[in-house]
Amino acid sequence: MADYHFVYKDPQGPSTEWDDIQRKLGNLPPKPPVEKPAPWQPVPDPGKSKQWIDSKSEEELHELQDDLDLDEDSRFLEEYRKKRLLELSEVSKSAKFGSLIHITGSDFIREVSRAPPDVWVVVHLYKDGVPECQLLGQCLEELAKKYPATKFVKIISTDCINNYPDFNLPTVLVYNNTNVKATLVGLHHFGGKRCTPEDVAFTLCQVGPVLGEGSSSEAIQQKVRRDFIEKIISRHEQDKSDSEDD
Repeated sequence: MADYHFVYKDPQGPSTEWDDIQRKLGNLPPKPPVEKPAPWQPVPDPGKSKQWIDSKSEEELHELQDDLDLDEDSRFLEEYRKKRLLELSEVSKSAKFGSLIHITGSDFIREVSRAPPDVWVVVHLYKDGVPECQLLGQCLEELAKKYPATKFVKIISTDCINNYPDFNLPTVLVYNNTNVKATLVGLHHFGGKRCTPEDVAFTLCQVGPVLGEGSSSEAIQQKVRRDFIEKIISRHEQDKSDSEDD
């Protein structure tokens, strides 16, 4: 004789054959429906747009510079390129300098103190053979190229100030409209021995619009992102050129 009360389990839960018969006769409520998970769907790729780049922090951007997948997605590059060309055109109109200029003591009044009132001047006091001066000098050279409307000069410390002590090197003086706006003694103001051009730019922006109108910490962050995009564009174009040559 069959055991109608043997308990078994199915996706709808435990039951017996007797209960199943009673459900068919309408004496018991039907079993609850089986809960099924929603079918899997891949998350749509929003693409590597400028907004995607803007959402990244400076550290994340540095980590992404070697991400080869970025080269395969160039949907936003052409639009960004046109915008960037327009920006470069505007910058070129105001470009006056563009390099770290070496001056002597006799040049100081003409090149620094008497600079036009709308020009910010960054003065690097240095000496050859001082590693910290060399590091800061490299950062300032790069910033001079990126911000050609700002005047960057360097002068041997003792040519600028007699008997200026070497332990104060490097020193940066910031001038505007004949006035000293800041005196920054030592590399620690710029992040120490691991300082980067971005670190130096951040510090200068705390003084005022040294790097141009609208320059701020946020503007520097945006420029870091922009430089990152330009590296991707350059690499993309190089790969495209190499493939055409092949």
